[in-house]
Amino acid sequence: MTHKERFFATIANQPVDRPASWLGLPVPSAVTELLRYFQVNSVDELKIKLDDDIYPIEVPYNFPPSNHIACAFKFAKMAHDDKPDERTLTAPGFFEDIDDPVLVDSFPWPDPALYLDVEESRRLVKAANKDYIRMGVMWSAHFQDACAAFGMEKALMVMLMNPEMFQAVIDRITDFYLKANEIFYEATKGYLDAVLIGNDFGSQCGLMVDPDSLRTYVFPGTKKLIDQAKSYGLKVIHHSCGSIYPIIQDLIDLGVDSIHPIQALAQDMDAPTLKTGFTGKASFCGGVDAQHLLVNGTPEQVTAKVKELKQLFPTGLIISPSHEAILPDIPPANIEAMFNAIN
Repeated sequence: MTHKERFFATIANQPVDRPASWLGLPVPSAVTELLRYFQVNSVDELKIKLDDDIYPIEVPYNFPPSNHIACAFKFAKMAHDDKPDERTLTAPGFFEDIDDPVLVDSFPWPDPALYLDVEESRRLVKAANKDYIRMGVMWSAHFQDACAAFGMEKALMVMLMNPEMFQAVIDRITDFYLKANEIFYEATKGYLDAVLIGNDFGSQCGLMVDPDSLRTYVFPGTKKLIDQAKSYGLKVIHHSCGSIYPIIQDLIDLGVDSIHPIQALAQDMDAPTLKTGFTGKASFCGGVDAQHLLVNGTPEQVTAKVKELKQLFPTGLIISPSHEAILPDIPPANIEAMFNAIN
């Protein structure tokens, strides 16, 4: 099967020659050692050597200092390193002391058209090997950004005690992402295959917010983002770290094609539990524990885990680390073992 045939069959729970795979997003500090270990000169060459199936494309968003669309809003009142790895949701936010929805426009909302590079978007997607699944990494984390807008603890209190205010803020954030994504989708129309969007809803032991609150205040925006991507013929992979078992059916009902990253050690997110609860109803992406196994395990243990996953999910699972980032504490030998076992 080709990379694309394998991906589409995997997420449709149809027979495959082997499960689809995704390396994830190696952080810059991990790339050097991966290239050295595998004796290649670029991440593109690494993906060929691993026989990976998905080619991720980050949205080119030129907004210093981060130049990353996940840091498009400067909500925090404190000074901090405004980069994806350093951003904060818990610091007091711009809307911390604002309780009138009419004042939602007092924040200097950015216009994504000023910062999203259309020509670079088109160049990046067209440059990606057309044999891969070309996946736009959109994030569109409207819930997480709403938490940052107030400071997380305050945001969750506002959600319950002043829902009109919370709704006004999260709606403005959703509108920003809908506009940004439309710009990217139009620029890459006909070349993109899938997108990754999402919010972190789970902790290690359970949801951070009760399901009904998510259904009321968050999922309407999620639905708009999913429907928008689907209108361009794109498959949607939805990301959420943590234990999210109680809302997996909600995500399925919203139209998600695959749920990422099935954090392997989080409560009720182990592969056997998901297999029992959602056989044929959904597809997943992840499953290879990146909290302990890939960091501290041996290549033999990684091989055994992948073989177990392939037995549980001969299809319906894109096998990948249970976190999108490959960090420098993961030995390259364990990445090699994971892909050798997949293939």
